Amino acid sequence: AELFREAIRQNCPAIILVHNHPSGDPTPSAEDIELTRQAIEAGKLLDIEVLDHVVVAQRGVISLKERKLGFA
Repeated sequence: AELFREAIRQNCPAIILVHNHPSGDPTPSAEDIELTRQAIEAGKLLDIEVLDHVVVAQRGVISLKERKLGFA
């Protein structure tokens, strides 16, 4: 619910999830991929599209959508 709270308040049609990995390695974890899947499903119920989930770290940036991780 917290992921979508502001999007609902602002009547946004879509969101992009972004978080950092303090370890410096941007490789998405299994939890990152599962959270992405869950967010996409929740977004469908709310009519809010999840456009991407981006992981930022010292050694780079990874788009889960680009790598087809969690996205159908």
